[in-house]
Amino acid sequence: MLNRLFTSAAAWTGLGLASGLYWREMTKLTEFTGHTQLSTAHTHALALGTIMLLVVLALAKSFDTAEKPTRLFTLLWNVGLGLTFGAMVVKGTLQVLGVDLATSPMWAGIGGLGHMVLTGTFVYLFVILRRALSAAPAPATVGA
Repeated sequence: MLNRLFTSAAAWTGLGLASGLYWREMTKLTEFTGHTQLSTAHTHALALGTIMLLVVLALAKSFDTAEKPTRLFTLLWNVGLGLTFGAMVVKGTLQVLGVDLATSPMWAGIGGLGHMVLTGTFVYLFVILRRALSAAPAPATVGA
């Protein structure tokens, strides 16, 4: 479980860094100067993928969360972020290339679906943490 969280965080780090490089080189190569979804894809991957999953890794280690719920959280988080990130990269690439399909509301729908999955998974994280806190032994008190 902890290895999955670590591997997912590392993968999102790679995707975040690669998409930042892709954005810079793609816009430079095509001499694109306008706004594009590519400009925010790398920050989504790094903030929601790397930082969030590293925080969850620390919480899972500290609170000894159950294996099965944490595995499900990781899967759902990666799916939600994958939908969001994928829609941003594809739409951004189409924007840079000037393809009319870039203006399709489909991209907002896919990205929105990804955000909905992330929102539900975020709530699920609080459920997991509440259960872990309830199951944790009470701290020892010093008697006077």
